Formats: sequence, structure tokens, C-alpha cells
Amino acid sequence: MTQQFQDFLSKRTLSMRKNQIREILKVVSQPGMISLAGGIPAPETFPIEDLYRINETVLNRYGAAALQYDLTEGFTPFREALVSYLGAKEIDVSADEILVFNGSQSVLDTLGKVLITPGDTIALETPSYLGAISAFSAYEPSYASIATDDEGILPESLEETLDRQRVKFIYLVTTFQNPTGRTLSAARRQQVAEVVKRHGALVVEDDPYSDLRYRGEAVPPFYTYAPENTVYVSTVSKVFAPGLRLGFCIAPPLIKEWLYTAKQGADLHSNTYAQALATEYICGGYLDKQLPRIIELYRPRQEAMLAALDANMPAGYRWTKPDGGMFIWVEGPDGVDAEALYWKAVEQKVAFVPGKYFFIDPADGLPTMRLNFTRAHEEAIVKAIGNLGQVAREFASE
Repeated sequence: MTQQFQDFLSKRTLSMRKNQIREILKVVSQPGMISLAGGIPAPETFPIEDLYRINETVLNRYGAAALQYDLTEGFTPFREALVSYLGAKEIDVSADEILVFNGSQSVLDTLGKVLITPGDTIALETPSYLGAISAFSAYEPSYASIATDDEGILPESLEETLDRQRVKFIYLVTTFQNPTGRTLSAARRQQVAEVVKRHGALVVEDDPYSDLRYRGEAVPPFYTYAPENTVYVSTVSKVFAPGLRLGFCIAPPLIKEWLYTAKQGADLHSNTYAQALATEYICGGYLDKQLPRIIELYRPRQEAMLAALDANMPAGYRWTKPDGGMFIWVEGPDGVDAEALYWKAVEQKVAFVPGKYFFIDPADGLPTMRLNFTRAHEEAIVKAIGNLGQVAREFASE
């Protein structure tokens, strides 16, 4: 019976990929499991007490309008609130230039719908965000990998890629990248922007993590270096409430017009009430109050993980040391299969994400793993990394 409607499926389904992280997360519910896997905000960061007041303000201020169908481009007060939010990041736009979506994942899917013709090439940093690969793959592109180092993509590698073939767009997570935690440096952003402008290329900049900075100076979004060549994508999920599913983008006029048209056909508009809540969260000063609390919660968790890695991982392993974000990227010695190590770690009640799922060719990422530190308390992190280090040592001795 499971094959009854096989012939009804579109050819596009052959290109769709299950989100392997979602599959891996199924083990997280096991009793006693310490999850360093999903990129999930800590529930302690959700402003639950404030939401009682925000709810009341929304109903008093907007009334039935917060419960009604609304504009495809987004609830006007929310877009106006985003103008000041983005202004603090040195992005100078008007409310009319912003499109609101049901989470940034929806932006990525819609970009795939309006930009990708089967066979088009998308250039990605290596490794890259699995959710983007999943969103784009449904539209049947091919991929070109751009080499990276600790400062992000290498401009010369991007130049070679653009010289060699026609690239429909370049997808980058520029700040505290998922999965590596790396940040494209300011100097590197300028160099990449020059390459992009010289080639008339298009960049999709995904920026969900830049608010989560624990040390160092903020770097302006790549958009500020090449606004006419960039689609800027972001979200309030990491600093408000991910379940509300609010993302947004800024795009060159022609692309914005087609994103708007595609969104009309997909869902008419995003959740009005959620946008009203986010409006008051920003305009009422709650975000300014909550963000330092979030950072003070996450910073010691990251520091605990880095210290535990130093103390417990065997020789041959190296890892990133980001100034913020949600992830630390670990690279093991050649010959390590991190997925096999994962299953041994699960037996010791530790879960993480094998890094190969973030590569176009999984064989390129066999010895890698992504660790998340935002969901677990420091004591649990120290215990988990201790167990992971023991598993890695045993794995190496086999």
C-alpha cells in the first residue's frame, strides 16, 4: 500500500532530502540523554513573563487587526519595528523594502522557487547549513563548493568558481556560521564584496546568529558591503521565540517582487498575531532587556564546552573557538568516522550531529562533528564532553 501513489509523485521529490538532523534528534528523547545536537534555543531564554504584558498590549493596541488577514509583505508595524532593529546593524532600509515570512527557512525555500531552474549552480561555503541545502535541493540545482578557512570563505576560491562557471547565487551564513561557528571577517567581507560586484553575482546572506555575540566587536552584515548584490535573510527566532516562526528578508527590487508573488501563492501572508507580538517585543524595549540575559546564559555554556574540549579530547582533534553563535565545530583525525563515533556516544548518553551532513559530498566531512551548547547546562556539558572524549579515545584505539 505504501507504493500505491508512487506514480503520482513529482520528479522533484527525487531531489528532496530529509533533514538528517531532525532524524538524529529522535534519540534525544531517550532518558538521561545529553543533547549537543540540535540548534535549539534554551527555553530559559523565552520571555514568558513579559509575554503576559505583551499579549495585553497587542490586544489593546491592535484589537481585531492582530487577528485578521493582513498584507502579504508583512504586518506594517512589525516591518517598521524591523527598520530600527536593522538600523542598529548598519542596514539602512525602509519598511517597504522588508518582506516577512514564516521563518527564515521559508525565505530560503521561496528563493529556491523563484531563482533556481533545474541544473543551475549554487555556490556554497564548505561545509554549509543543512537546512538551506534541503530547501534548495527540491528545485534540482547542482552545487559548487567554495573553500574556507577560519575567517570564512576564501575570496580566491570564490573568484575561481565564478570564473569557471555560471553561478545562479552564492549562499553564505556570514556570522557565527552553522555548522562551524566561523565568522567572515570584515576584511574578508570587503574582498568577497569586490569579487561579487566585479562578476555581477548575487549573494544570499543568511544572518540568524549575529545578535548572539559573547565577545569581540560586531561585524556589519555582508549586505552593507554590497547591498545591490545581496539578499539579506534573518529571523527573530534566536532572540524571541522560535515557535512563532518569523523570518524576513531584504532583496533587490526584481527579486523582491517575485518573492512577494510566490508568497501570495504559498500562504497569502505570515501570522499576523505573531508579528504583532514581535512588534511589541522590539518596540516595548523587551528585546533590549532580554538579549543581554540570553548572552549571559549562553556565554558560560560555550566557555564550559571549550574548556571541556581542551581537557578531554585526544590528540589529533581540533575545534573552532567562535566569539558567539550556537555551535562549535570539531574536526577529528583522518580515518575517524564521526557517525560511527556518534552511535557509540549515544550509548554513553551523548548526542551530537555528525558533520558529514553539512557537506555536498558527505565523504568530505567524515571526521567532523557539530556541537551545540545553548540547550544544556554547564554541568551537563562538562559531563557530555568528558564522555565524548572517552568515546573518541576508545574509538582511536580500536
